[in-house]
Amino acid sequence: MQEARRIRELPPYLFARIEKKIEVAREQGVDIISLGIGDPDLPTPAHVIDKLVEQAHNPENHRYPTSVGMLSFRQAVADWYRNLYNVDLDPRREVVTLIGSKEGIAHISFCYVDPGDINLVPDPGYPVYHIGTLLAGGESYFMPLTAANGFLPDLKEIPSDVARRAKLMFINYPNNPTGAVADLKFFQEVVEFAKNYDLIVCHDAAYSEITYDGYRAPSFLQTPGAKDVGIEFNSVSKPYNMTGWRLGWACGRADVIEALGRLKSNIDSGAFQAVQYAGIAALTGPQDGLAEVRRIYQERRDIIVEGLNSLGWQLEKPKATFYVWAPVPKGYTSAGFAEMVLEKAGVIITPGNGYGNYGEGYFRIALTISKERMQEAIERLRRALGKVEF
Repeated sequence: MQEARRIRELPPYLFARIEKKIEVAREQGVDIISLGIGDPDLPTPAHVIDKLVEQAHNPENHRYPTSVGMLSFRQAVADWYRNLYNVDLDPRREVVTLIGSKEGIAHISFCYVDPGDINLVPDPGYPVYHIGTLLAGGESYFMPLTAANGFLPDLKEIPSDVARRAKLMFINYPNNPTGAVADLKFFQEVVEFAKNYDLIVCHDAAYSEITYDGYRAPSFLQTPGAKDVGIEFNSVSKPYNMTGWRLGWACGRADVIEALGRLKSNIDSGAFQAVQYAGIAALTGPQDGLAEVRRIYQERRDIIVEGLNSLGWQLEKPKATFYVWAPVPKGYTSAGFAEMVLEKAGVIITPGNGYGNYGEGYFRIALTISKERMQEAIERLRRALGKVEF
């Protein structure tokens, strides 16, 4: 039996390939240091775990939840936005609970994209923007993110005939994989572009709270008119070290939120209520742990950037995310450099071309292992590479 075309045409998921390489190397007895996958290694706050345990003992939480999420969780999201960004959200109409923001990002195209429609997708970018588009039968128009433009898409370079056909525009700041940030001026340009071409903006804000050196990332929804044209995705995964819990949300334009909730009501049964109660504890409880999370990642960032610079790179320290995006040395492709580093140093890095054609010539490092292992990774690279040229 042949698979459906939509499955046959799916590329292997980037991180599944990385996990396979790690597995093979470890089977061969290699002590692998993985700087590849952005999965926080820091502990979930104790009060969040305690709330999960408490609510898991409540039999009422073992029944089907509502697909759009408990109103109390959506209210916690609304309160979080008001406290952090001074953004007002109606928890009934402008917030929907997701089984992790990845789920919503993958599904939003099913709400608006018919076969042959176009989505505007950043390149390099999180692979799920394109994969969701592909599964819905749409086509991706890739917006180049280049160093020359601060890894922001140049909206003026998008052909008007493409923009008129586009249904959704995906943007993501602070950005994965580049670590770039965007200001409200850029978001205002996005709002005006979306109004001009009648498209929906989907802003992925997963790294909004992972920021350094006093920088605070804005929300897209702070921009005047943003709720008229788009939505924002976020989750408890990165700020509260809850990636495995699978809990997030989308918020913003009410009719888009309703459409996503309507789709979800037909294909899933919502997030486990005990996890939603834990999410409420994360969003409304003590936030002082976030300062320590930022301090730890900033220390790791400095180890990696300063270490690579000592080997010949000339990197600036990113203001946000737990990633470092760096060019490969002269004479290497992204994949070739990643394979060489694995073979000679036992270190996993993510080749930039896994995030799109414009990621070729780069690699990504995730700051999600201990500083001691990061220091060891730098020493292994020093022994394997010596000084590099660009």
